[in-house]
Amino acid sequence: MKNNLFQEIFISVILIVLLILFLNPFEFWMPTPFFMMMVLNFIIVFVIYASFVWKENSKDERENLHKIIAGRIAFLVGVAFLSMGIIIQSFKHELDFWLPVTLCVMILAKIIGLIYTKIRY
Repeated sequence: MKNNLFQEIFISVILIVLLILFLNPFEFWMPTPFFMMMVLNFIIVFVIYASFVWKENSKDERENLHKIIAGRIAFLVGVAFLSMGIIIQSFKHELDFWLPVTLCVMILAKIIGLIYTKIRY
């Protein structure tokens, strides 16, 4: 369990670093080959991260509850940040198309997940 936790945290940190690099923090536009390598690395690391999330198993009810609480916190923080982005960009009259689309997809995924678990379990 501890080994998987360390691996998941390590992969998460790499994913966060790649996302920060996409924001171009050093104020230079990346050359095309470097940018393409970053996109490829991002896709690979995201797939690895998603596999960790998908393969999560609980040994007992307490561990399952911790997983559920962590997922709920992550969802609420994601929704809060997307909502703040939508509000801030709406006041500037520069609303990016992807913010409301992402929020809608997250909410729909939550609803579909609830329906799926009611039917399956």
